Amino acid sequence: MGIVVQKYGGTSVADPERIKAVAEHVAFTRSHGNDVVVVVSAMGKTTDNLISLANQVSSTHPGRELDMLLTTGERISMALVCMALADIGIDAVSFTGSQVGIITDTVHTKAKILEVKGDRLREALAAGKVAVVAGFQGVSTDSEITTLGRGGSDTTAVALAAAVNADVCEIYTDVTGVFSADPRIVPQARKLQHLDFEEMLEMAGAGSKVLALRSVEFARNHNVPLHVRSSFTWEHGTWVLDMSAFNAQQSSKENAMEDPIISGVVHETGEAKVTVFGVADKPGISAALFEPLADANVNVDMIVQNTSKDGITDISFTVPKSDLATALKIVNAVAGELGAAGVTHDEAVAKISLVGAGMKTSPGVAAKMFRVLADANVNIEMISTSTIRVSVVVGAANTEKALRTLHTAFGLDSGQAYSAPLPERK
Repeated sequence: MGIVVQKYGGTSVADPERIKAVAEHVAFTRSHGNDVVVVVSAMGKTTDNLISLANQVSSTHPGRELDMLLTTGERISMALVCMALADIGIDAVSFTGSQVGIITDTVHTKAKILEVKGDRLREALAAGKVAVVAGFQGVSTDSEITTLGRGGSDTTAVALAAAVNADVCEIYTDVTGVFSADPRIVPQARKLQHLDFEEMLEMAGAGSKVLALRSVEFARNHNVPLHVRSSFTWEHGTWVLDMSAFNAQQSSKENAMEDPIISGVVHETGEAKVTVFGVADKPGISAALFEPLADANVNVDMIVQNTSKDGITDISFTVPKSDLATALKIVNAVAGELGAAGVTHDEAVAKISLVGAGMKTSPGVAAKMFRVLADANVNIEMISTSTIRVSVVVGAANTEKALRTLHTAFGLDSGQAYSAPLPERK
């Protein structure tokens, strides 16, 4: 008998009918001889509504109290799913993050998991029960309720799968898998059958919203196979796993897959560009600028420093728009101390990335990307690369043109428009 962890997102438990459908699918999974752990998000727009309530009450949101408020959404979902399971004869028990032993650090609203005890979870499975766990939350080393930040329910599910040595962690969402581009913008996008952990990490980091970056990191570090599926169609989705091990297993069957040169084109419009003009080009300047940002938990993404002229240079970098106000306050203060000429920012930008494991052995990808964008009259403002990713920052107005042009140029078009119903983009 195997163990399957199933995570259901907000659209999957959005109303009573969807919750009943989840219960039926859990029953179906159990009927195939599997123990099941279910991780649930808050229903539909519950989290957004709770934040709206907080805004109506006060402009001040202490992290501890915000976490207390937001964790109620997942508690509602877990209780309702257990009731729906009881109604069809399935014995289930619900747990909050703290009850199941998810121990985090002390950073409210975006805590990181330090340990998963999981004793009560294992006891429930041993007793033949379905364990339903509230995602997105844990308890800190100071015994305070914490939330895990964006995509926290994905991270909860993967952490629990690692704790109980699950055979697979199934992530049920509102799309049928991971696509070569966002089908809302690129209708010719195709569903990917398999992705390596490293590719999915790059895609998540570059802006793909299907899986949270931290959940993929956890899955890679603990070798937890992920299966991204739709809770609306139940068709097979995209497997994310260690492709080297997968190919080694498949080699005896003579159908191991070569790494594709490009697996996907990913975009991110949730970042802003900050530029510090006229700073001295000498040791310690970058450290003085970026250390305070790190101390404030501001995640800096792309960084470009211009060529020095007369000992003076400019530094540009990107940060999440949600952290822009904090970043500008810090950067303006530091720029004044460093004697910089000034600070500007631009929120109308988009990051466009090509991701593919085959880049390691295929030269010329970056050059082709730049030529395709140039021919489309799309100006490149910043560039960064890794062994399997090339990213550029362009004007936000060029996002759609850049995505579609690159998707076609690198042979990713499926030949037919994606026809499944698409949810509203968050």
